[in-house]
Amino acid sequence: MPSKPEHLYEYAVIRYLPCVEREEFVNVGLIMMCKRQRWIRCEVLLNEARISAFHCEIPIEDLRHQLEAFTLVAAGDRRTGDIAMLPVEERFRWLTAVRSACIQTSRPHPGLTSDLQATFHRLFTELVK
Repeated sequence: MPSKPEHLYEYAVIRYLPCVEREEFVNVGLIMMCKRQRWIRCEVLLNEARISAFHCEIPIEDLRHQLEAFTLVAAGDRRTGDIAMLPVEERFRWLTAVRSACIQTSRPHPGLTSDLQATFHRLFTELVK
């Protein structure tokens, strides 16, 4: 029986930095992309208990709104403007670009998998939940 083909993917952890200058962060999501499959997935989990351990200047609802916009861009939702119409790899690059803001991502990391959904679920569980 032939094995499933391996897919090259990239992922980055989405982080909330309550105070950018202090460089403390809480993992709040994951974005993963496979260029060849034209596949991208982004999911966030806002753990209010973890976030409340930091002094937060941004109201939680504002943070929730910003993270929702992040996931909508990843999903290619037209309401987010022209950036959502770019190919998945360009959206991924735009979302994971280095920035000085309260929502940032880790550097992208590569991997190989035969099951993108299962790998996303495993990484989300290990790195965010």
